[in-house]
Amino acid sequence: MAGKPFDRLLINAVDEALGLLGDSARQSTYYHLERKFKVSKSNIPRQLRQFEEALDKIFGLGAKYIEISIMRNLYEKTGRPVEWREDNDLIFWKYIVSMKKSYTEPIKNS
Repeated sequence: MAGKPFDRLLINAVDEALGLLGDSARQSTYYHLERKFKVSKSNIPRQLRQFEEALDKIFGLGAKYIEISIMRNLYEKTGRPVEWREDNDLIFWKYIVSMKKSYTEPIKNS
């Protein structure tokens, strides 16, 4: 399946971003994501909206910094440009969906 490698990259990007908080905080975040919000680490790629909402509830305004760190990590891992229109607000889950589309499509020759 084309999405599987991307899903692994996304999970690694999330893990690295949460790791910036320290190992205990990362583990605690995963615990709360799964227990309180029903979003397991392995299901993050399929539950992006729920994951984003859970981060907002857990971290408040700090969630945006975590989301930006995840997006940066993911961009570094894929090395692929993302098509983004100027009129789109930077919404975390929409960015991830666009990144996945960019990653799974063949590179266009210019």
